[in-house]
Amino acid sequence: MRAFPERRQRFRDEPSGRRAPAGKGEALADWFDGRVGLFKMAKANLRKVFPDHWSFLIGEIALYTFVIIILTGVYLTLFFKPAMNEVVYAGRWTPLSGIRMSQAYASTLDISFDVRGGLLMRQVHHWAAIVFIASMIVHMMRTFFNGVFRKPREINWLSGAGLLILGMFDGFMGYSLPDDLLSGTGLRFMEGAILSIPIVGTYLSFFFFGGQFPGDSIVPRLFTVHVLLIPGIMLGLLALHMILLVYHKHTHHPGPGAKNMNIVGPPLWPIYVAKSGGFFFLVFGVTTLMSAIAQINPVWAYGPYRPDQVSTDAQPDWYMGYSEGLIRLMPGWEINLWGHTLVLGVLIPFLVFPTVLLVIWLYPFLEAWITGDRREHHFNERPRNAPTRTAFGAAWIALYAVLLAGGGNDLIATHFHLSINAITWTCRIAFFVAPVVVFVITKRICLGLQHKDRQKLLHGRETGIIQRLPHGEYVEVHEPLSPGEKYTLTAYEQYLPLEPPPTVDEAGVARKLSFKERLRVSLSRSYFGRDGQVAKVTKEQVAEHEEHEAEERAEERAGEPQRP
Repeated sequence: MRAFPERRQRFRDEPSGRRAPAGKGEALADWFDGRVGLFKMAKANLRKVFPDHWSFLIGEIALYTFVIIILTGVYLTLFFKPAMNEVVYAGRWTPLSGIRMSQAYASTLDISFDVRGGLLMRQVHHWAAIVFIASMIVHMMRTFFNGVFRKPREINWLSGAGLLILGMFDGFMGYSLPDDLLSGTGLRFMEGAILSIPIVGTYLSFFFFGGQFPGDSIVPRLFTVHVLLIPGIMLGLLALHMILLVYHKHTHHPGPGAKNMNIVGPPLWPIYVAKSGGFFFLVFGVTTLMSAIAQINPVWAYGPYRPDQVSTDAQPDWYMGYSEGLIRLMPGWEINLWGHTLVLGVLIPFLVFPTVLLVIWLYPFLEAWITGDRREHHFNERPRNAPTRTAFGAAWIALYAVLLAGGGNDLIATHFHLSINAITWTCRIAFFVAPVVVFVITKRICLGLQHKDRQKLLHGRETGIIQRLPHGEYVEVHEPLSPGEKYTLTAYEQYLPLEPPPTVDEAGVARKLSFKERLRVSLSRSYFGRDGQVAKVTKEQVAEHEEHEAEERAEERAGEPQRP
């Protein structure tokens, strides 16, 4: 029997067939190793290399704030009572003493004023959710602008986008649980959006709320979805995201020693683990400090929810603000068909809401279809080297910002003493104009930066030193780039625009190009044609230009008068 020869040798060296006595820690580790291969697994994975760049910390912020949300959420679950039966409040917050309210709202007040550390936990939980969504959006856009979504990381991109969307909805459900006036207004907003769906809107609303709004079932249902269903799905997506990250490894930035099939950076153990562990406590500390000094969601100031009341400055958390902007910017159009009213002022924003997210979510597949590239990519592409993609991402951010401003048009009007109608119309026009303007400007900036890189490769870096030539001409002295800088500026590939398929088949019969073929060729030309990118400088061009400059310098030295 030839299996496990190292074990047979170990027992052969011990006359009794037993191992020598070991400490408790070593014995426990050996027990695990004999059953799950702990040491072998650690040896294979602890030396994995991770690139060392600040931009990768954005994803770690999202991961660590998610952990903070889970920890604080477990603590809050111990005291929160997700019930809508009415009680009379008799807690420490005297302004609401004797007021009838739901048990959910009363338990939220108890957590804030009666539970030791409860208010801090509520604030940490809420602030961590805010930072979680913000870091995910920034991480997603960093991934987008660097082209990290290309093969083989499409599934990782989809899982990350799924985490973002689920996080947004889970956050909305989280701040709807206290049943205060602000959260009830948000649920009223959701009810209006559901009712705008033709034919089935009323049925969906009754099913969601368990009857007529607000009913007595919505908070328990939201609680179950908020603490169990969505977090469970998010944990599964996060596990998939991390497994694929370890399997595919990080992408890295172009530079000396960096290649498409290797990773340059410190190992996971002990360097990266030490840095990452310290960064976790830093994120936790900063989040706690924010929660201790910056108040957020003071539910006691809003009072319990009543359907006949609404606060004047009701605003959702910032990541859902663009949905509010869609409703406020849309004119109140209605259509009456066959005795039924179609509320376009709510239905159209309800349809645009997921479209804004899906456009950026599914973009990688559009680019893959245009390029037809099936190779693996492990480099972070510089945004300037993909002008159309960078411009598209900047236009999406501009659209999101316009909708966010539209969602807060009342606050902008009151704080800056402006007309709310002027702000609304400005945002309506900017909804169509701003993305186009930002797209054009961003693309021109990227092309300008490509021209700058081309000039640096051919002529060197400007030094600001002016030199007079023997014949009287003044020129600026340029400093040649180092080999590492030249490699960094040229370590990318340029696609060539697609040519249209032949209009005649092999038999000489004329064939008509389909709309899909013509669209792909047109998009490819706009992406990679003469107006879509600046031709990359080749190594031969750099060598030829350096040789030409060397000849010119030699002629200049030959023309200089000789000193006696």
